[in-house]
Amino acid sequence: MSRPVVSEVAVAPATADPDVSIVVPVYNEVDNLPELIERIEQAMRPTGRAFELIAIDDGSRDDSAATLVRLAIDRRWLRPVLLARNYGQSSALQAGFDRVRGRYVVTLDADLQNDPLDIPAMLDRLDRDDDIDMISGWRQQRQDKALSRRLPSAIANRLISRMTGVHLHDYGCALKAYRRAIVDRIRLYGELHRFIPSLARDAGARIAEMPVRHHARTRGVSKYGIDRTLRVILDLVLVVFFMRYRQRPLHAFGAVGLWLAAPGALILVWLLGLKLGGEDIGGRPLLLAGVMLLLMGVQLVVAGLVGELLTRIYHEGRGTPQYFVREQRARDPDCGRTS
Repeated sequence: MSRPVVSEVAVAPATADPDVSIVVPVYNEVDNLPELIERIEQAMRPTGRAFELIAIDDGSRDDSAATLVRLAIDRRWLRPVLLARNYGQSSALQAGFDRVRGRYVVTLDADLQNDPLDIPAMLDRLDRDDDIDMISGWRQQRQDKALSRRLPSAIANRLISRMTGVHLHDYGCALKAYRRAIVDRIRLYGELHRFIPSLARDAGARIAEMPVRHHARTRGVSKYGIDRTLRVILDLVLVVFFMRYRQRPLHAFGAVGLWLAAPGALILVWLLGLKLGGEDIGGRPLLLAGVMLLLMGVQLVVAGLVGELLTRIYHEGRGTPQYFVREQRARDPDCGRTS
């Protein structure tokens, strides 16, 4: 998959060494951008934290890109990133993750339904609790009245939590805060932005949930609908496979292959016994069924073996780690001493 073509606009010297990087994907939100950027500044200035806002325009068809460039002229902390076309929210987020410099990373949507005033509390909790690597927002009192948004979200939350083992009330909330190390470990493709908590858990993150405010959309048009549910199911299959069998594909394909090949082989052995006994087996449907089951089983086992080879090429050829080491943030003063 080719990487998105981007244009990063530097209209003023960037803030040096920010403590927090805020990543916001933007698509046709020209009416919301001025207020969004003002709210983020109002939320972050009192904290005293150096911050940067990486706003990724995902090929908007309105004047969102031009508005971002204009607003960045007198805001050193605003970094517009303009994608060459619309790649989707996952690619837009990844474009932002590729450019973060802060030790904390925060994401939120550009539609003003997330409240930037919740960001300082999330950051303070990450400061206080070394056992948390990621905080996911929970919109306890959602302001979406349309059933076409609430019903798919409820179905998706239950389904994803059950299948991935990462139990959250609100997978769809874009307001999340991370330690930088977690963001560096995950890669987003397709529409995997919905499964960031699952991908983060797979990368070793310890995840907490925090209630956040939610506002009704007052400007612009929602990009979500009930058709998302089917796409979520397909993406969920990928994520579950990725989490459980990424480093052992033979166990996934091979197990199914053996379940198919074993009955196929038994059928053929039984038919062979009948043939040796003088019976005609050429017209029996079981012969075709046995051959098909055995062939499909063998093909799946071979697919698993190919997957194992590709896994080793991926890790050894590219130097990609098979594991992540948990960062030790609080050292025992007696650690390393010898008596």
